[in-house]
Amino acid sequence: MDTPFLSLLRERMTWLHQRQDLLAQNVANADTPRYAARDLKAQEFSDALKKVTSQSSSMTVTNTRHIGLSTSRNSPFEDREAPDIEASPNGNSVSLESQMIKVSDTQAQFAAAANLYAKAMTMMKTAIGR
Repeated sequence: MDTPFLSLLRERMTWLHQRQDLLAQNVANADTPRYAARDLKAQEFSDALKKVTSQSSSMTVTNTRHIGLSTSRNSPFEDREAPDIEASPNGNSVSLESQMIKVSDTQAQFAAAANLYAKAMTMMKTAIGR
């Protein structure tokens, strides 16, 4: 069972997961000289909606093995430098406080998306009588 709503939630959860990985790299490199903080480009809802609706209406899957899985190395999301502060004397631009706020926000958004996904699946199971 796949609906545009579930596809949209999966896309959002993938983006949040990859953002969490990038934020963890920033925190790990907080003392690395000349390291610039990075972040993913924010998702635009209208772009995500267009992508999901165009995929669901134009693609027919005849075998589940024909579509490859996306990995973080082949990420469809764009990352960019996003310095939190002016660079310190050693050239590092990571603010641990700012990174931890972003990590917390990302965790909350992921939990909300996962909760919505679980509720949607429960509703579908109820609708089909399971």
